Amino acid sequence: VQLQASGGGLVQPGESLRLSCAASGFNLDYYYIAWFRQAPGREREAVSCIRGSNGATYYADSVKGRFTISRDNTKNTVYLQMNSLKPEDTAVYYCAITTTLQNWPKSQDFRSWGQGTQVTVSS
Repeated sequence: VQLQASGGGLVQPGESLRLSCAASGFNLDYYYIAWFRQAPGREREAVSCIRGSNGATYYADSVKGRFTISRDNTKNTVYLQMNSLKPEDTAVYYCAITTTLQNWPKSQDFRSWGQGTQVTVSS
């Protein structure tokens, strides 16, 4: 089981980025796939989650209305469209999977963390 996050970069406030999380070794249909982020000196925090089977979505309050999570099961890939980016969105973004959201938005049930992709929002 592997997750490969990509799509990060340096953007100005108000701009957009789309992150991708490519999964291999398992079928998205049977998992929840989430994005987390961690900024320097801060704890890892949940950003968004999607249920692979039916596309149900979950968002942190800080990104509601700005970020959209989606999945393409034919490509075994989950996306995070990030619009209206703010400097406080700067972090390393990771994707991970779980079979239960019992403890969402905590990360304790998630596994197979990818290597992360850096998002920097700065003018």
